[in-house]
Amino acid sequence: MSAEEGNIPSRLGTAEPARGLVDAWVESLAQVFESMADERPEFRWEPASEPAVPEGRGAESELLWWEQPFEGAEEAKAWVGAPRSAWEYAGGQTLRAAGLETVDAAEARNTWLEMLGQSLSVMARTAGSLLGHEVVCASGGERPPGPGVVDFARVWLQFKAASPAPFTLALNPRMLDLLSAPAGAHGEPRGEPSGEEQPPEPPKGNSQTLALLLDVELPVSISFGRKEIAMKDVLKLTTGSIIELDRDVNEPVEVLVNHCLIARGEVVVVDGNYGVRIQQIDNRHERLRSVR
Repeated sequence: MSAEEGNIPSRLGTAEPARGLVDAWVESLAQVFESMADERPEFRWEPASEPAVPEGRGAESELLWWEQPFEGAEEAKAWVGAPRSAWEYAGGQTLRAAGLETVDAAEARNTWLEMLGQSLSVMARTAGSLLGHEVVCASGGERPPGPGVVDFARVWLQFKAASPAPFTLALNPRMLDLLSAPAGAHGEPRGEPSGEEQPPEPPKGNSQTLALLLDVELPVSISFGRKEIAMKDVLKLTTGSIIELDRDVNEPVEVLVNHCLIARGEVVVVDGNYGVRIQQIDNRHERLRSVR
């Protein structure tokens, strides 16, 4: 994967940290779709001077924009604008892979926004890795980019059965200024660390995208069980109340990574701390059923 630079006045085609950020984000979007729909699309992107607007009239030619601000990146923002053909296909395929025979536009739209949110979380962590401190997604909304945003990327996802119109990624100037700042401007140099300890070199043959993703931190949680209770029963809970879960004491617990089920195991104690010994790694279909 590479960006076709051309003669386009966009720093996404020339600023290496920004290109690495876009590479990592597009890669993560493809991985999210693969994990939920068991199909990995081919993808490519190129810098552009304006959003990609599909041909047509009315709703078919409108972009569904999502504005994503970031905490820890000083007013940096990203926008993703998807044409209906793209978000409807991606969301619909994911729901059909989960077993739904009929999918309406609202369900496909919500599923697309969920997939987009997961990929933008990876963008935030990648930005944090480049800046040298933690960056997380703040509360976003359905808003297009405002005036002054000139750095766009046009993104294509090629599926087995369809080639939806390209969608658009936009980064505001503040995000690009932060990524392009000289080493040490954020308190942590992006170059080699001081001292004798040096970071391990990435394995030969890996792309720069993979090298960026290797340091991305993902939340891991353990689920002992679940229970649905009425609000009136929640209000009755007091110290000493017992909530019976839906899992037998001998059943394995679930290991969730980034809120996605990936494995099951047994609870153990390691040096006075709880741990989980992995007994089973789930396939993609099992992971998909866990988030339905």
